[in-house]
Amino acid sequence: MKFTVVLHSEDGQHYGVTVPDLPGCTSAGSTLDDALASASEAIELHVEGLLGGGGAIPLPLAASAHQNDPALKDGVWALVDVAVEHYFGPAEKFPLSIPRLLLSHIDEHIKHSGQTRNDFLVEAASAALRKHTGD
Repeated sequence: MKFTVVLHSEDGQHYGVTVPDLPGCTSAGSTLDDALASASEAIELHVEGLLGGGGAIPLPLAASAHQNDPALKDGVWALVDVAVEHYFGPAEKFPLSIPRLLLSHIDEHIKHSGQTRNDFLVEAASAALRKHTGD
């Protein structure tokens, strides 16, 4: 799952990291590379804590959704891909029928996004459920 991170530095060498989609998830590093690696670890630990406590992972938003946040002003923006899906439990197969035209649109979309059909459908279902439940 990809998360937007924002890095800040007072001295141009040491970085603090904020993960806007995971309130309270922060990290730091003595170099840009260290900060990004530290952010990945912080995200994984934060997600583990959320799910372990019965919570849910907030759906990551587009970086543009956070651009007007004054706390993130002047930061360096990056995407960090963290494999948190293993916390979701085992996958289950089930029969699924989708109209051909809709499947064609999905396939066209994923061709440009680098996702699989499965990734797309899981992400779409998660987004719809979060929107419905207000999480």
